[in-house]
Amino acid sequence: MKFRVYNPTDIRFGTGQIQSLRDLVPLKSRVLLLYGGGSIKQNGIYDQVMAGLAESTVFEFGGVEQNPVYETLQKAAHVARENDVDLILGVGGGSVIDAAKFLATMVPTGSEDPWADLAGGKLPARTLPVGAILTLPATGSESNAVSVISSRERKLKLPFKNEAARPVFAILDPSTMQSLSRRQLENGVVDAFTHVLEQYLTAPVNAPIHYGYGETLLQVLSEWGPKLIETGSDEARENVMWAANQALNGLIGAGVPQDWSTHMIGHAITALYNVDHARTLSVIMPSLMRYKAAQKQAMLARYGRKVWSISEPDDAIAAEMAIERTERFFKTMGCPIRISELGLDFSEAGIVEHLERAGQTVLGENRDIDASSVKQILSLAA
Repeated sequence: MKFRVYNPTDIRFGTGQIQSLRDLVPLKSRVLLLYGGGSIKQNGIYDQVMAGLAESTVFEFGGVEQNPVYETLQKAAHVARENDVDLILGVGGGSVIDAAKFLATMVPTGSEDPWADLAGGKLPARTLPVGAILTLPATGSESNAVSVISSRERKLKLPFKNEAARPVFAILDPSTMQSLSRRQLENGVVDAFTHVLEQYLTAPVNAPIHYGYGETLLQVLSEWGPKLIETGSDEARENVMWAANQALNGLIGAGVPQDWSTHMIGHAITALYNVDHARTLSVIMPSLMRYKAAQKQAMLARYGRKVWSISEPDDAIAAEMAIERTERFFKTMGCPIRISELGLDFSEAGIVEHLERAGQTVLGENRDIDASSVKQILSLAA
């Protein structure tokens, strides 16, 4: 094994932790408060945030979309530059925090339209510091370096990575989840579950610690995800919020093969049809598992035995049973497992064309999922 793990985010977890803003944000800071549709102003979170920022000058930008849009962030960048802000504070779910990290990278470029440079990995010498207050657990964005941003003009949805934009602090208060809809909670659990699978269901390597930790996260999400929907208990909120963070903070993927093809295909579906991100994952992941069942058989069988307590001794049968249990779990979480359930006028060619324009036609841990493979996966998912 050979890898580097560095995660400097200061995480404050638990009820009432929003008051930690007083300690985390330097006095007299000029803060851009970034949020989504404005629910934080109805559920009391906004008031808590403003109390914590009483010694700072706060500028606001609301309206960040569920899948953050580049053209919206161009407007936010103008506000940030005009007011010479020195901290971007994202308050919301993964989309808002993704937007905060991208904005913190975008503003110092000084360019009104830096998409091409940032998509090409040309990062500015300086990045604004980012803070995060998580209200919807799903993506782990609050302590990782990745943003996923859509451009309406280009009809593209791409992941961007900037280690310097990893939040300097993240506040995770499970009580903020109380106002979330059932659909938001379902989506969050499925998104986090899929994050683990994409780092786990690959070619076997010498990584028993990574695998054991990943299996624990999958067990927690599969047990506590349904409980979160059914009971909304404090325990369920705490366990899901922490598991979602750990699913994509860089630890379980360090030094092991990863397969993000489900996410890339899902991004294309979202970009073209505006489907909830998690629901694109739930329709693609089982079909991708079946398409790659022979290559992934050893880990699929292990996954079935360790996570779903499948006792079948034959690996091929155990692998298929594990896929079926995954589908059952996604359905329990209210998510579709077939494209037909999305009610779309769907075009395989359109998805492939998006992947081609995004430079994402060589996918999978073995780099062997090409355009032809994607069409077959989509056909299986139909």
